[in-house]
Amino acid sequence: MKTLIELYDERPLENVLGTEMFRPEETIMLCPPEVVSDKVLRESLNKYFAYRGCPVKVTTVPVSLLDAAKVEKQLRKILEEYEDCAIDISGGTDASLFAAGVACGDTPVFTYSHKKNSFFEIQNAPFARSLPCNVILDARSCFLMAGGTLLPGREDNEDLKNRLPQIDALFAVFRKYRRIWRRQIGYYQAISSSEPGILNADGPKTAKVDHGRVTADEDMLRELAGVGLIRNLQIDMDRIRFEFPDEMVRFWLRDIGSVLELQVFSACLEAGCFDDVVLSAVVNWEGGSTQRNAVTNEIDVVAVQGIEPLFISCKTSDIRTEALNELAVLRDRFGGRRSRAIIVTSAPANRNRALMRMRAAELNIEVIELGDLAKDRLVRRLRQEL
Repeated sequence: MKTLIELYDERPLENVLGTEMFRPEETIMLCPPEVVSDKVLRESLNKYFAYRGCPVKVTTVPVSLLDAAKVEKQLRKILEEYEDCAIDISGGTDASLFAAGVACGDTPVFTYSHKKNSFFEIQNAPFARSLPCNVILDARSCFLMAGGTLLPGREDNEDLKNRLPQIDALFAVFRKYRRIWRRQIGYYQAISSSEPGILNADGPKTAKVDHGRVTADEDMLRELAGVGLIRNLQIDMDRIRFEFPDEMVRFWLRDIGSVLELQVFSACLEAGCFDDVVLSAVVNWEGGSTQRNAVTNEIDVVAVQGIEPLFISCKTSDIRTEALNELAVLRDRFGGRRSRAIIVTSAPANRNRALMRMRAAELNIEVIELGDLAKDRLVRRLRQEL
């Protein structure tokens, strides 16, 4: 096959998977006119295939996919002008699929089954006969195919892989002091700086935090010192002094939600079933390379197995409907049919959350609460989602 004909679909994966698998010289995509005029989407497809090492020429052809007659006319024209064509009917509308059936003649036609994760021959396409999909994506690819860009997050994910024992130690302290964690993190913020290179913390035992005052919990500080997350701890009659070992740990202990995100990131790695795991995935919806003047979102953890992305949101408080809606939008926009979503909270299970769980079920979002946050249980839950 030299030329692959695709029927544009709003689900990004359907637009790229055939090209990924069969590597034609040119992919011709029949798209609604408003999509063809969208330079961001066309550029993102070129960026996607370049990033994936797939040297294909992408040509977009404007046509209403709701008008079977016009789609048929365009298909016949393409089949006359191009040689060695095949048609992928994995995507598209009912009208465009009908038109493809009318116009294809003896042209090879194939499709892709999400349920079986395989390609199947419709006619004259033995190359796609019961062919398992072996494409493996990473998080960056998932965003690129949908017109977005994965921007640098606040964490160095490669460095984090070398810090798993630290993450385990941090979460152990968190579980023990969960009820006072938020206030104590506020205290550490009050007596330390976020400026580069400043690792010392020094302040009175009781400091002003938000609209109140917080007294340092000495036992928690000793626990943190015992596992190496702070050092040179000095507890005087009315003053606290210590140092952070480095800027990354300083960030963890000045940010309320980091501990939960790190635990989920670590569990995804330990699960051993994901091809890519990214903490703090910042995505530019418009495909740009910066956050300036752009629509951006941060997804706490993105894990990908094969072509299936998993979007995970972490909350150290009760889950609000707005958080569920936002997660569902991100999943549907950048993941499509095979994507999944989980929302994780460090709050314990509570009967009062019945409405929240009902809304999560409606949106097909799994909920993981405090009782399942121990590493072994969390790993088990993540594997169950596959």
